[in-house]
Amino acid sequence: MKVRFLGSGDAFGSGGRFQTCIHLESGATQLIVDCGASSLIAMRRFGVDPLAIDTVILSHLHGDHFGGVPFLILDGQFKRRTRPLVVVGPPGVEARVREAMEVLFPGSSRVERRFDTRFVELVDRVTLEIGAVAITPFGVVHASGAPPFALRIACDGKIVTYSGDTEWTDNLIDAAGGADLFIAEALFFDKAVKYHLDLATLLSHRAQLDCRRLVVTHMSEDMLRRLDGLEVEAAEDGKLMVV
Repeated sequence: MKVRFLGSGDAFGSGGRFQTCIHLESGATQLIVDCGASSLIAMRRFGVDPLAIDTVILSHLHGDHFGGVPFLILDGQFKRRTRPLVVVGPPGVEARVREAMEVLFPGSSRVERRFDTRFVELVDRVTLEIGAVAITPFGVVHASGAPPFALRIACDGKIVTYSGDTEWTDNLIDAAGGADLFIAEALFFDKAVKYHLDLATLLSHRAQLDCRRLVVTHMSEDMLRRLDGLEVEAAEDGKLMVV
């Protein structure tokens, strides 16, 4: 499985980075994990064809994680997309996306399109299978108006886990267990902030995380200033990994 960080920044573009968007590609499918408002720009910057995306998987419903979905749908409409698009996310995901579309482009959510757009809601610890991809959500701690999740994604015999935004919870241990890659938020270096992870807290639990590779993302300026001295691998926009 190929994993490319299209966006590895925080909500506010620290360091000039795009908002969260992670591209996963296997022989069977292409999907993105989270789709921040800047994601369509990031796709074009790094050569990912938006029309080739089969599935969008959302960890939670904050704008820097789902705000790019209206643009992705409208781009497909204007580019005469015919490939179906599945949007997977927390309960209420369809209503939130449609509301966002109406705020940004009034009337856009009601336009008939050439491609089917299907919304599927996640249920805590219930595995959802979409084609060759199996998605298991684990509830985390982040106020976003709907239940937030860490996401465990299995495809082609590989497992990629993503923490989403959350303060530390032992559910991350279960989500990351046996994963080939665990992508974890590290908003700050050692500053504890409610609803978010800092690197010091994450590393204090490293021995409990049974994952082969750990990469941190969603970094603020506090983290970006310290990249050269980190004890862990860090994401950057455009970074490509094979797991």
